[in-house]
Amino acid sequence: MTTSVEPENTEQAAQAQLSLGTGAARQLATTTKSVPQMQGISSRWLLRVLPWVQVSAGTYRVNRRLTYTVGDGRVEFISTGADIRVIPPELGELPVLRGFEDADVLEALADAFVQREYAAGDALVEAGQPADQIFLIAHGKLAKTGTGKYGDEIALGTLADGDYFGEKLPLEPDGTWAFTVRAVTRCAVLTLTRQAFEAIADRSDALRAHVAGFASRPAPPANKRGEADIAVTSGHIGEPAITGTFVDYELKPREYELSVAQTVLRVHTRVADLYNEPMNQLEQQLRLTVEALRERQEHEMINNREFGLLHNADLGQRIHTRSGPPTPDDLDELLSRRRKTQVFLAHPRTIAAFGRECTSRGLYPKNIDLLGTSVRSWRGVPLLPCNKIPVSDTGTSSIIAMRMGEDNQGVIGLHQTGIPDEFQPSLNVRFMGINEQAVSSYLVSAYFSAAVLVPDALGVLEDVEIGR
Repeated sequence: MTTSVEPENTEQAAQAQLSLGTGAARQLATTTKSVPQMQGISSRWLLRVLPWVQVSAGTYRVNRRLTYTVGDGRVEFISTGADIRVIPPELGELPVLRGFEDADVLEALADAFVQREYAAGDALVEAGQPADQIFLIAHGKLAKTGTGKYGDEIALGTLADGDYFGEKLPLEPDGTWAFTVRAVTRCAVLTLTRQAFEAIADRSDALRAHVAGFASRPAPPANKRGEADIAVTSGHIGEPAITGTFVDYELKPREYELSVAQTVLRVHTRVADLYNEPMNQLEQQLRLTVEALRERQEHEMINNREFGLLHNADLGQRIHTRSGPPTPDDLDELLSRRRKTQVFLAHPRTIAAFGRECTSRGLYPKNIDLLGTSVRSWRGVPLLPCNKIPVSDTGTSSIIAMRMGEDNQGVIGLHQTGIPDEFQPSLNVRFMGINEQAVSSYLVSAYFSAAVLVPDALGVLEDVEIGR
């Protein structure tokens, strides 16, 4: 059976074949192409501006002067990442323990406190309930309310960082709360139950005797920062006795161990053998893998509960906004908390919210040049975007301010260079072998951490509203 072609169809086919089609031509042409692209690559300003310190032994110890201020009426704490612990001698701020000097018992009491966190609006205690716990407020703001003469609710005051309540618990076994305490902001508190206190008192004759009749003790000499004072004689004439002194240190200085981010890169040997022109497949796969690891590294340095910046800011360096959104007044308050603030870090949406607040006030912050890039600034301090700082479901975020470098007693990055199979500083690539499916595996590892040398090197403006 034969098929005839209509004249008009033949003419159309001939016209279609007057030149070589692009589809066929591409079979013989070398296409100009880009290297593989990756949308997840960010500016990673934290990794770029942070001074990096070589940690040859994999651990970095931060030695500080001994710091506590007994006698100022406020309890002080040590924060290690997200974990908070009361300084044992600071328990002397509680009236019932004032003058008690048994270090072992104070240590046991400090260890018995349990950390708890409350959201805004949560009630810590209710009036009329049994008073069976001592509360130490590590961070946050709380409202203390009671019942007025005519049955209405009255404000009894505000509690904040370093305050406490329930301190009469050892003296009033059957007491009840005469007030209600409710969280105004997110709060972190430490609590000690009656049972825990009594269990320690049962093992200590000294504590039982002190509770029966305690007396105040003199405060240890300290400077205005709360550091153990260094006695110095000055302005004297003749030959007076010169004051002797020594510089006391923390007995348990914090040690930072290098963290690791790892992944296994797999490449089929057929791909590596046959498809390496014009681009090396292993090289491009490795390039994108390293970019992903560096993104995770910056995320961990911001958010890790052990060494991340958001969790390692000292409790006294965490502040809240005045009205919700990030205003120039808030950033000025953040600047005032430390000397020589060198950078701000904020989520891009937070920076946009700050820009709106400035515009509404007729302020137009200048841009400055940093590492060849024009960035927004405030008071001459660069305001750098960092998309690793989280934004909550309710539209709040944080702004980080920091001083950097060992010489400045600031924030530093930790890494170890010269490791085996190093591909980039403190990042190595190790060949793991070829499996039975002819797939090659490479272990890619990045080692890093961050350390805050003194508490005022790092500050955080918390609960910044960015949706207004």
